[in-house]
Amino acid sequence: MSEDYYERLVDEEALADYLREHLGDVDNYAVDRHQEGHSNETLFVTWGDRELVVRRPPPGETADTAHDVLREYRVTNALAETAVPVPEPILACDDHDVIGSDFYVMDRLEGAVLRESEPDEFGDPDSRQRIGEELVDTLAAIHDVDYEAVGLEDFGHPPGYTERQVERWGQQLMWAFDVTTEEREVSDLYDVGAWLQENVPEDHPHTLVHGDYKLDNVMYAADADGLPELVGVFDWEMATLGDPRADLGWMLSYWRDSKDPEPVIPELTTTFMEGDGYPARRELVDRWESQTGFTFEHDRFYRALAVYKLAALGEMFFRRYLEGNSDDPMYPLMEDRVPALAARAKRIIDGDEPL
Repeated sequence: MSEDYYERLVDEEALADYLREHLGDVDNYAVDRHQEGHSNETLFVTWGDRELVVRRPPPGETADTAHDVLREYRVTNALAETAVPVPEPILACDDHDVIGSDFYVMDRLEGAVLRESEPDEFGDPDSRQRIGEELVDTLAAIHDVDYEAVGLEDFGHPPGYTERQVERWGQQLMWAFDVTTEEREVSDLYDVGAWLQENVPEDHPHTLVHGDYKLDNVMYAADADGLPELVGVFDWEMATLGDPRADLGWMLSYWRDSKDPEPVIPELTTTFMEGDGYPARRELVDRWESQTGFTFEHDRFYRALAVYKLAALGEMFFRRYLEGNSDDPMYPLMEDRVPALAARAKRIIDGDEPL
């Protein structure tokens, strides 16, 4: 990261003044940028003996729902007293004179985020089983929140949510195709989009949804018995009121079974949950159904929708690469990876990639 980019990200002196005003003076202050995020920016802040996190949009981005950190603050604040584990939100600021954007401050949690591999202490079958159970139980807890009771009754418009998802991601894809079709066509995605439009479920439960719920957006820590306990859910910027089955389908699109074919995007696919002890997707679905009282009807639709969304994201990345708007080495790979995702979506639709 260039020094210039960091300076656009945070004015350390102005942030210190703000924290001093609200949290009191301290002797020890440090700021460090978290490198793993791909959307909103995350800064780790040491403030005396407290470890804090500051979340803000990327500099230069126009405000939209994908970077609405105050929305993220609102939902985590609403969930603080529920069964959903979230970091404790502390402050929210819409004064752009402080660091140049909206931002919020929360407590930093301690634990492990499972990305490329599992921690050694969680490598036994019992721990692996618990990782999957905790993941799906927490998703069920999100879907069980009484959103009116916690003040989120106006947080979204659940009727028609799933149909709007199909339309929105189709529009994103068409935006990308305006440029990428000069390089190659992905005709399968037209077929997938048409099938999704024709097969949108007529109705669905109305719940709080996370919008990007997957293994690397949660944190685990060892409980008193040394088993993994899910201690925090992060990245709530896409949260709204909508269809819980879309959340489940998204989570499942990232979860690997030992019977699965080779991943279509190996560079971005975590495969350690194929190991002994991890629950299969079918087990996760059964557990979610028993926890929520909902049934995972239309599973091919929701799983295909998730892969369609991944393909649309990849195609947008490819357009940005072609236009010279990114130096991310992953983006040019999307020339081949997006057609592979489209083929996967068709396999799900055709019943060739079952739960």
